[in-house]
Amino acid sequence: MNNSLLTTHEAAAVLGVSKAFLERDRWAGARIPFVKIGARAVRYRADDLNTYINSQVRQSTSDLGE
Repeated sequence: MNNSLLTTHEAAAVLGVSKAFLERDRWAGARIPFVKIGARAVRYRADDLNTYINSQVRQSTSDLGE
């Protein structure tokens, strides 16, 4: 179990996306879980990122992941 907290920049690097992608995801309803610490700090748990990655595995481009 890996419960280390990552910054938005670090989480973006793990996922291979931009920091702006994660910021938009939070604004739009957060498909990727995050932790809010205090008034401004946003962190991502490594375990949540791994769970999200595993949930995105598809068998074809037409697979909607239902």
